[in-house]
Amino acid sequence: MVHDGAALAEELKAMAASDHRCAAHANSDDPAEQLAWRRLTARHGDRLGEIMDAYGWPTADLVGEEAARAAWLIAQHADRQLDVQRRALQLMEQAVAAGSAGPRELAFLRDRTLVNEGRKQIYGTQIAGVKDGAPVPWPCEEPERVDELRAEAGIEPFDAYVARFSVT
Repeated sequence: MVHDGAALAEELKAMAASDHRCAAHANSDDPAEQLAWRRLTARHGDRLGEIMDAYGWPTADLVGEEAARAAWLIAQHADRQLDVQRRALQLMEQAVAAGSAGPRELAFLRDRTLVNEGRKQIYGTQIAGVKDGAPVPWPCEEPERVDELRAEAGIEPFDAYVARFSVT
């Protein structure tokens, strides 16, 4: 299993590196770049599905911190593969309950999955767009409790979070 874990870790890290290199294409004006992004995230989502079938959620205990974060990133970007996102969310919830994954990443994945399902998010992590230079989140279940819920998940307050994205 250790050998498998090491090989899996390298594969996940390589997938995350190609995701980072290609991420700018997600919102490109060039349809070819957008298509390249969709192909990459679909390929990665398919592979993450196979990994989850074989290993469950790839926790830091199995693959190390960096590769576990890579698995989360791949799940986060599997926007057109809701089955993969839902499965990752379920397995990650179990891993967090067992203390082998972080609640912060789980909160981001939960919001991303909810938004992709056309539902309201919980933690305000998903930004719909920018209005008058300020990021606007997708609608939230309990907007008045967002910062309280974010704190419980180990996420900085909403205003501090969006300040990083603000256009001045």
